Amino acid sequence: MTSTTATADVRAELSSTTPTERLLTGSLLVAPIVYLAADSTYAARGWDDPTAGVLHVLGAIAYGFVVLRAASWLPHDAKLAAWILFTGLIGLVGNAAYGFEAIHMSLGDTQLVDQPGAANLIKPLGLFFPLSFALVAVALLRLGHRWQGLLVLVAMAAWPVAHIGNLSAVAVPVNVALVIAFGSLVWAGSRPST
Repeated sequence: MTSTTATADVRAELSSTTPTERLLTGSLLVAPIVYLAADSTYAARGWDDPTAGVLHVLGAIAYGFVVLRAASWLPHDAKLAAWILFTGLIGLVGNAAYGFEAIHMSLGDTQLVDQPGAANLIKPLGLFFPLSFALVAVALLRLGHRWQGLLVLVAMAAWPVAHIGNLSAVAVPVNVALVIAFGSLVWAGSRPST
């Protein structure tokens, strides 16, 4: 599959009208916007805010649909598509777990990530999220969406720094970058294929 053909195929899928395709395409806008709202709320109210935690969980779920959308653009026999699905679905669980962690902390409970034993599961699962979107970035690059792929890749390099360190000054711009990158794919898909 050539880069031009792949780009045309992605545009055709983005502008398709089946309910499933509309759901998956809509997630390209919804997920980064909801997550931007979550991280902005964390920035304003603290990293243990329950509202931010709820938005975080909803954003993590929405990003699961983005993973499905990105994997659907690749040939069904592509190993990259399988890796995106594998890391993306695990990353969804890990990412959502951190949102539940914020809700948990807002109730005055002990932070799970600081606990030994089974609570440690949250840490590796959470790292699958940026890994999955680094793979999505690779897919975008292969499909000819160069600047979007590079922007997502840079955002995912900064993601763990922002979220492990609870650095709102990094987390909010990372989410703005993702709104721009994924939103531009929706906009490009609404135009006629070239």
